[in-house]
Amino acid sequence: MFVDSHCHLNYLDSPSDAIARASERGVETILCIGVEEERFAEVLQCTRNYEHVWASVGEHPGNTAGRPEWVCDHLDDPKVVAVGETGLDYFHVHNPAARAKQRAGFSYQMHLAEEAGLPVVIHTRDALEDTLAIMKSYPGVVGVLHCFTESWEMANTALEMGYYISLSGIVTFKTADELREVAQKIPKERLLIETDAPWLAPVPNRGKQNEPAYLADTAQFLADLRQESLDELASSTRKNFFDLFRLAVPS
Repeated sequence: MFVDSHCHLNYLDSPSDAIARASERGVETILCIGVEEERFAEVLQCTRNYEHVWASVGEHPGNTAGRPEWVCDHLDDPKVVAVGETGLDYFHVHNPAARAKQRAGFSYQMHLAEEAGLPVVIHTRDALEDTLAIMKSYPGVVGVLHCFTESWEMANTALEMGYYISLSGIVTFKTADELREVAQKIPKERLLIETDAPWLAPVPNRGKQNEPAYLADTAQFLADLRQESLDELASSTRKNFFDLFRLAVPS
């Protein structure tokens, strides 16, 4: 049975249909990620309707007009098991003031995670040094680097800090040779898998709207790549999810 450790159900055309299709392919647990205040009610609604759907609450670094203070209002919700998606994304951001605002928002949400005793879901892109620096500033916080596409150097540093690494359908892309090398090095006990739906559909579903059911395709690809059985990969990534997100209850 698989766990989709990171998706955005509320962005799908029909969350209920997607959840049904996911169950048919063995996806038993889903973490629906909050990224903005305006649509967080939709995230919570997904968790209200399904016992096996959980939520995280965060302000995405790409929300340049956002204010992360709203996040603290939802940390006591019984279905919220993590802070995030937060982090840094410098890919299209070159203005020093805008980058500083991202760092402030990231630090604030790391502080919330520390105070609440919750894990954090981190987005990082083209911001290796600043991301790691802020992570190191909160040694009491653990979490996951989601949809990982960075170097083994960054992955290894995060692993040494107690973090997990989550891989998405990107690992199946033809251009992802370097990521596949990283994927083979991640310790079994620190690996998570995700869809990041509705984006990044894995092979053989490229061009379609991604959904949790397609996690099974990424899992099979990773199992073959890492020379593990599919059952072994499913079992270990499921265990890792519940070890990290301790407030989530297995179905």
